[in-house]
Amino acid sequence: MSASPALRWLIKPYAELERDQLYELLRLRAQVFVIEQNCVYLDPDGKDRHPEALHVLGYADNGELAAYLRILPAGLSYPQVSFGRVLTAPAFRGRGLGDAMVEAALAAIQAHWPGADIQIGAQAHLQGYYGKHGFVPSSEPYVEDGIPHVDLIRRAGA
Repeated sequence: MSASPALRWLIKPYAELERDQLYELLRLRAQVFVIEQNCVYLDPDGKDRHPEALHVLGYADNGELAAYLRILPAGLSYPQVSFGRVLTAPAFRGRGLGDAMVEAALAAIQAHWPGADIQIGAQAHLQGYYGKHGFVPSSEPYVEDGIPHVDLIRRAGA
């Protein structure tokens, strides 16, 4: 495994994203979720633009967008605060960026919604991974876009 590069994490609401940042994140999401995972759906679902939605962007030293996820306020996707659209760019996979990205998201959630529970929908095979970050199953497995998923929750203080 290659050494984990130090990323520069930016956390921005939609209104503060620069045009090129928005283009990069939407392009990368389409590359990963629509093309690689062969899931035909409208990725820009309107939730990105919510005034309280946050976009977590991890930039490598060379300026490339290496990792991304979005955070949504309670009531938009789940009754709790949530995050999703979690991805690492193909050129940066296998370098251990996921833990740093989840930790950046958890810190941002704590800063914006102190004491909030967090619920996510994750691919079922990642249940153990998210378990390391305090998430436990809150649903039975289900299929979304042809991929097994499970809802997970992290209680405040976990």
